[in-house]
Amino acid sequence: MLAALLLLVFAAPVWADELRPAVIEFTQRDAAQWSLEWRLPIAPSARGEAPVLAEPVIPDGCSMTATPVLRASPLALTGSARLTCEGALAGDAFGLTHLFGSSDAIARFAPINPPAQTFRLTASNPTAIIAAEPDIWQVARDYFIIGAEHILFGWDHLLFVIALVFLVRSGWAVVKAATAFTLAHSITLVATTLGYAGMPSRPVEALIALSIVFLAVEVIRALREPDYKSWTRRAPWLVAFGFGLLHGFGFAGALAEIGLPQGEIASALVAFNLGVEAGQLVVIAAVLGWLWLIRRSYPQSEKRWLTTPTYCIGIIGSFWFVERIVG
Repeated sequence: MLAALLLLVFAAPVWADELRPAVIEFTQRDAAQWSLEWRLPIAPSARGEAPVLAEPVIPDGCSMTATPVLRASPLALTGSARLTCEGALAGDAFGLTHLFGSSDAIARFAPINPPAQTFRLTASNPTAIIAAEPDIWQVARDYFIIGAEHILFGWDHLLFVIALVFLVRSGWAVVKAATAFTLAHSITLVATTLGYAGMPSRPVEALIALSIVFLAVEVIRALREPDYKSWTRRAPWLVAFGFGLLHGFGFAGALAEIGLPQGEIASALVAFNLGVEAGQLVVIAAVLGWLWLIRRSYPQSEKRWLTTPTYCIGIIGSFWFVERIVG
C-alpha cells in the first residue's frame, strides 16, 4: 500500500510524459550582431493561476536592438531578439532569470568561429558563464545528466521499466529483458536522431502508454495464475525488445526538443544514451532491492505487495493512453 501511495503521489502532477527543458540559444551573426532565441515550457500552476515565466539574461556587453518577438503555443512560449554586443564576451553570463523546482534548461553559445559552448542550467544555476575556451567534456557531462533525468523523471518510461521488473522478477531474466530493452531503444534513438527513421510523436506517445497497460495486465495475470505461461512470460526479452523500439522513438522526440550541439552530435548522443542507461539501472536495482526485502520480510505476501502498485501503474497508463488519443 505504501508503494501504491507513493506512485499516486508522484504521478498526480505529471500529466505530460516527457521532460521538456527550456532552451536558450545565443548565436553570432556578424562582428557585432547576435541573435537570441528561447523556448520556455508552459505548465499551469497548482491553483490554475497564470504561470510565472522566466526571462532571458543577456551578457553585460550586449543590448537588444528591438522589442523581443514572442509566440505562444499550448505547451511553450518561444521568443527571439536581435542584440548588439561590444568587446569579448568571455566571462559574461547569459541564460534565464530563474528555473522552477527540478526543471533544467539547455543554453548554447554559438560564435561565428567555433567551437560552440553548451551548458545545462538548473534552478540553482539558471545562468552560464561564457568561457574563453570551452571544456571538451562539458557537453558529455550535461547530456549524460539529461539522459539520466529523462528516465528517472520521464514517468511513462519509468513505469514501463518498473512493470517489466514486476513481470520478470528473477535476476538473470531481468538482466536479459533490460539488455533487450536497451539495445532496442538505442537502435531507434540513434536512427531517428540521425534521420534514418521516424514516427509521428502523437501515436508514439499513445503506444508507449499502451505498452505500460499491456505489461500491467500481464503482471496481474501472472500473479493470479502462477502457472500462466503466455509468450510474454516465456520470452520477456522479446517483449522488452519490441517495446524498446517504440520507447526509442519517445527518447528521440525528447532529444529533438532539447537539440544537439552542432559539431558535437556524436558525443552528445552517446552521453544522452549512457545517461538513460544509468538511470534505468538505478530504477531496476531499486525495484529488485524492494522485491528482495519483501521476500525476506514477508515471504508469503509478495502477491499482495505487487498487486496494488501494478493496478496503479495500469490505471496511470490507461489515463495517459486515453489522454493522448483524445488530445
